[in-house]
Amino acid sequence: MTIMDLPAGANPALHDLARWIGTWVFTPAYRVQVHHPERIPPEGAVVLVANHSAMVDGPLLFGLLGRRSVFLVKQEMFTGVLGKGLRGIGQLAVRRGEPDRAPLTAALGVLRGGGLVGVFPEGTRGTGDVRAAQQGAAWLSRTSGACVLPVVCRGTRRPEGSGPRLRPRVDVLVGEPLPAPTGKGRAELAAATETIRGALAALVTELDDVRSRT
Repeated sequence: MTIMDLPAGANPALHDLARWIGTWVFTPAYRVQVHHPERIPPEGAVVLVANHSAMVDGPLLFGLLGRRSVFLVKQEMFTGVLGKGLRGIGQLAVRRGEPDRAPLTAALGVLRGGGLVGVFPEGTRGTGDVRAAQQGAAWLSRTSGACVLPVVCRGTRRPEGSGPRLRPRVDVLVGEPLPAPTGKGRAELAAATETIRGALAALVTELDDVRSRT
């Protein structure tokens, strides 16, 4: 494994330490079950796209993937000690609602180095609704040639009006990797975005069905 799978300025040793901590740190709080982890490519360029229902989704996935990962994280998180830590482990800050090519350029470098970049395409609304997916993930995949790996989480968001939960069940479902889009125009990029959106929505439905039956 080389430092090419992390952005410039990241500390590989710190990243690997944080990832090791992430493999067990959520065990006291959640009962996590990962469905089809074998679908996660162990190496090579990957754009991971995931639904976003709670703030813990990103850190949870970071520890579960079994390989280095760089997530696009909202700029507001990069303050104080937390911000220094996020930069140290190679996470990338993005501004909401503003054009900002710097993090996408850095993410593209990670992908071209054979790394994994995680995107929550629905933004930071925390609803778990995947219908508002944007085109960043499709653009990264098309430009780098990386496959797209859809992943969904359920159980991290506490239902409205409910009280504290004792080690709630959390399910993570990994979908089948999707090939990188090949079309070069805007229409093709929009179509690729729809494909990614549909894959996420289908996974949410599948996982909800699994949770209802078990």
